[in-house]
Amino acid sequence: MKKQSRLNIKKPPIGPVWLRWCLFTAASACMGLAITAAIQWIAIGTLPGILEWARDYPAHLLMTALLWTVPVYILGTAVGRLWIAALPVGAAGLILALVDYFKNAINGTPLELADFGLAKQAGNVAGLAGDLTPPEDFYLASLALLLCVVMLFLTRRLTALEGTVRGRSCLFCLTLAGILLTGAGARGIGGWLGVDFYTRMPPAENHSLHGLTLSLWRDAFPQPKTPPKGYDQDYMLEVLNRIDQLLGPQTEEGPEVRPNILFILSESFFDLGRLPVLQYGGDPLANFHALEAESVSGTFHSHYLGYGTGYLEIPLLYGLNSLDLPPGTNICFQDPAVYQRFDALAEQYTKSGDYTAEMLHAYDNTLYNRVENYPLLGFNRLYFSDDIQQMGIEREDGAYGGFYMRDGYFFQGMLERMQAVNETGKRAFLFGITMENHQPFEPQKFNYACQIPLNAPDFTPAQRDIIRVMLEGITRADQALGELTEALRESEEPTIVVFFGDHRPNLFMPGGDTVYTLLGLCPENDTTNWTPDQINDLYSTDYLIWANDAALLQGRAGTRRESSITALGPQLLELTGEPMSRYWALLEKVSQVCLTQTDLYFVDGQGTPSFTREEAGLSPEALELLELRDAVVYDAVYGKRYITEQMNVSPGT
Repeated sequence: MKKQSRLNIKKPPIGPVWLRWCLFTAASACMGLAITAAIQWIAIGTLPGILEWARDYPAHLLMTALLWTVPVYILGTAVGRLWIAALPVGAAGLILALVDYFKNAINGTPLELADFGLAKQAGNVAGLAGDLTPPEDFYLASLALLLCVVMLFLTRRLTALEGTVRGRSCLFCLTLAGILLTGAGARGIGGWLGVDFYTRMPPAENHSLHGLTLSLWRDAFPQPKTPPKGYDQDYMLEVLNRIDQLLGPQTEEGPEVRPNILFILSESFFDLGRLPVLQYGGDPLANFHALEAESVSGTFHSHYLGYGTGYLEIPLLYGLNSLDLPPGTNICFQDPAVYQRFDALAEQYTKSGDYTAEMLHAYDNTLYNRVENYPLLGFNRLYFSDDIQQMGIEREDGAYGGFYMRDGYFFQGMLERMQAVNETGKRAFLFGITMENHQPFEPQKFNYACQIPLNAPDFTPAQRDIIRVMLEGITRADQALGELTEALRESEEPTIVVFFGDHRPNLFMPGGDTVYTLLGLCPENDTTNWTPDQINDLYSTDYLIWANDAALLQGRAGTRRESSITALGPQLLELTGEPMSRYWALLEKVSQVCLTQTDLYFVDGQGTPSFTREEAGLSPEALELLELRDAVVYDAVYGKRYITEQMNVSPGT
C-alpha cells in the first residue's frame, strides 16, 4: 500500500516558473514545427524534399509552424501538460495529411478548402473511392511525431505550468488565435513573415508552394472580388445598353416544335481512341462514333480531371464557374439566394409553360447538396437510385452492374419519366447523371469481365487490369447510349439527346503513376508543371447532340463544334431556338470567344489553350465580352444587383 501511494504522488515541476514558461513555449514551437514536417513528409514523400521546401520557402515553414504551435500551446495551457496537448493536435495534422494524400491518389488534385463542404458526406465519398491504403511515409511520420510526444512526456516536469502563469499564457495565445482567425490578422502576420496572401493561383501550385496547411489557410481568407472600375448604377446601365447592342434583337416566339430534351452527364466518359499506344480488339465507342454522323459533336472542355461531377453541374446548369467565386469556395454550397439571381438553364425551357424539368441521378441523394440546389435551379422533381428502382423497370441483367446502377437501366428510367411527362401534355427537360463508370476502377468491379480485348504490352498485368475496368465501363456506357437512341428512333415524340462525359477518369496505377503519366501525356500527377496543351488534352472529353428527327438539328447534323461546361447550355438553347434571356444570350456570345476559364487554364473559342486570358491574345471585342460578363456576374453575386432583373428577360425589354 505504501508503494502504491508513493506512485500516486504527483512529482513537482523542476526549475523556476520563468524557465518552465520559456521551455514550454519553446517545446510548443518545436512541436508545431514537427507537425509541419510530418505533414510535408507525407505530401512530398522524402526527407530531402522537406529540407528543400524549407530552404526555398522559410516564410511558409515559419507561418505553418505557427499555425500548428498555437493549438498545441492553447490546449497545453488548458490542461497544464504539453505532452497531452500534443497527442490530439498531432493526430489532427496526420489525419489532414492523410486525407490530402488520398484525394491526390484518387483525383490527382490536392485537398482544397472547398472539399470541406463534403465533410458531412465523408463516408459516402470514401465508399466511392474504393480501397485506400496509407503510404509508408504516413507510418514513418506518425512514428516521428510519437517520439516527439514521448520526449515531451519525459521532460514534462520541465515544461509544467501552473497557477496564474498558466492562465495568462492561455489567454495570450487565445488572443493570438483570435488575430489569426481574422482575415486582416492572418494577412498581417503572414505579410510580416513574407507570405503572399493575395495572389490567386491554381490549387496544385498553391499546395506545392505553400504546403497543405498554409494553402488551406490562404483560401480561408480570400480577397473579396474586385468590382469593375467605376462600378455604380450608371456604369451597370451602360453595361446593359452595350449588351443589347451586341446581342441585337432576339425572337420572343418559341420554335414550331418543342422537343423533349434528355441532357445526360455520362460519368467519366471519353473517347479511348485519344490515348496513344493502347489498342483494342474492337471499337468501345461503336455507337457514339456512328451517332456522330447524325449529330453535332466534338471535344468537350471540362474543369476537372478524375472527380468533381457536382462541381460541374452548377456551371453547366447555371453559367457560373469556380473562377467567379473566391478561392476555396465550394460552388455547391452557396447561399440559396445565389442560385436564384439568374434563371437557370432548365428555367429557360420551363418558363414557356411547355416543359417540366426533372433531375435523375443513378446514386443516392447524399452528395453535393443536390436535394437543396436542384429545386433552386428550376427542377420540379428529383429522382435518385431508390426512386428509379420504384418505377417497375424490367431488365434481364438487373438494375446493378459492377458497383453501381447500370447505365442501360438508368436510361430506361429516363424514358419512363419522359413518357410520364408527355402524358401530361408537356415536354420533358430531363437532366440525368450516370454512375456505372464511376471510380473505383478495381479489377473486380465487373468480375474481371471485359467485352473488348485490350492490347497494352508496355503495362504490367496489374496495370492492364485497371485499364480493362475503364475499357469495360466506357463500353457499357456506349452500349447504353445505343439502346437509348434506338428506343427513341421508334418514338413519335421529337427528342434531343445531349450526351457528354463530365471528366476523364484519373486512373491511378500501382506505384503512384497514372495511365496518363505512363503513356507520356504528362510528366507527373501534379499539374504544377503541365503545359497548357497537356491540361487542355487531359481536361477534355467528348460530347454529341443527337435528335430522333434530323430537322431538329437545323441542318447541322454531322458537324463538329468544340464545347464546354459553360458553353453546352447556351449551345442547346441556340440550337433549339428557345427564346433566351439576356444572361443566357450573353453566355452564348461569350462561348464563341471563351470555352473555359478556371484557376488552372483558359481555352478560347477555337479550343486553343493558355494559362490565363491575358496570355490568350484575345481581340478587343473578345475581351469586351468577357468584361461585360464579369460585370454582370459581379453585380448579381456581390454587388447591388442594379441590372440583375433585366438580365433575366429578353434583350431590348
